[in-house]
Amino acid sequence: MDALTIRNASAMPAPTWGWLRMNDTKIEIPVELAREGSVTVEAGEDLTENHASFEGALTELQERLDAARGDAEDTRACVRAAMRETESLDDLDTPALSTYQRRATLEEIAGDVAAAFETGVHIDVRSYLNFLAGNTVVLATEQGEDAAATVRVSGVSGSAAGASVDVVAAPDSSIDLTISLDGNAAGSDVAGLIGSELRVFAGARSHVDVTVYMTADAAFTAIDDAGYVLDEGARVNVRHIVLGGGRTYTGLASDLRGDTARMDIDTRYLASGAEQRDFNYIIRHRGRKTISNMDANGVLTGTSKKVLRGTIDLVHGCKGSEGSERETVLLANQGVDNKTVPTILCDEDDVAGNHGATIGHVRPEQLFYLGCRGLSQEAAEALFVSAKLEDAALSAPDKDIRANVVRLGSALVDDFADFEEEIA
Repeated sequence: MDALTIRNASAMPAPTWGWLRMNDTKIEIPVELAREGSVTVEAGEDLTENHASFEGALTELQERLDAARGDAEDTRACVRAAMRETESLDDLDTPALSTYQRRATLEEIAGDVAAAFETGVHIDVRSYLNFLAGNTVVLATEQGEDAAATVRVSGVSGSAAGASVDVVAAPDSSIDLTISLDGNAAGSDVAGLIGSELRVFAGARSHVDVTVYMTADAAFTAIDDAGYVLDEGARVNVRHIVLGGGRTYTGLASDLRGDTARMDIDTRYLASGAEQRDFNYIIRHRGRKTISNMDANGVLTGTSKKVLRGTIDLVHGCKGSEGSERETVLLANQGVDNKTVPTILCDEDDVAGNHGATIGHVRPEQLFYLGCRGLSQEAAEALFVSAKLEDAALSAPDKDIRANVVRLGSALVDDFADFEEEIA
């Protein structure tokens, strides 16, 4: 089967040891997929009026940042090294920089918000999803407004469907966005693809809540790519619920550009059978007293594989900022493959960065306990899978997404459909 191959997707900003084989990933997209599927946007007319744009919001922010920065010269040694002002061996104060350090320093010197904008997966993936979508839906709030919207991407076997969405939250406004990525193979093993491309500008003191549910069948590849820019005092909460899809790629990059901005990410995932999960989170602290939290909790069963890259970048000038990343993984089968790399990059002294991961197998004595009560290894795994699915169903934003979770759960766990009747 011929495939479009996208290399270096979901790349870590600063690569780690190559032998870990997790600095990036490769995404293969079958070329014969038809450009079909259903994309629906449920939002009020006021929200979809094009009175604002993502690019325009970045331009306004750039003007304010340039006016505040002034013309003071930056004489740090790393700046001299990045600008290559001297090649003399007598200048011992000028350090040698890695490729990443030089690129990061030049980006910091430029202070260009638009040029620094990034998403978590890959620019080629962004282009592909924009092509699938055909056009970008702009959801823009007015100052002080409270709004909500839902985007549903429904795929079918043999096809590819994608949505492209821009969110512009005006100062002091709030918006609650739900994205559903679902693919029903109806018993077929023919490949399909679904995806969403999201750009968010959170204006000063705005509140943005984004919830993404992935409930596709195993025949589908699912891609969720997003990039965020936060102005002063903005608050963004992101929930990623990744339950289905043979191969899933979740990427998020966030630029905490304004002072006191805050980003919270809560990820819940499940991988069963031979499914593969790939996550790449990048949070760059540029404003003062900014805060970020990345929390992930997942269950791996069967022979599934998962990679999670989490990078907190404490950029020079973000004094008083704090970043934390934590993950808890339950390995319910000896055959699973789990890779987790929490990373903190730091070029500022008055900051705090914390990271950690708790990863563990179900202990043999626990399986023995369950076995004594008539539960086999497969039945024990089903318990863990059911718990994750039930939690997702109970917290689903609406009945349609709950039905998607129940459909997926019914394919993985016997009698799971009964759960829908219990909560009805």
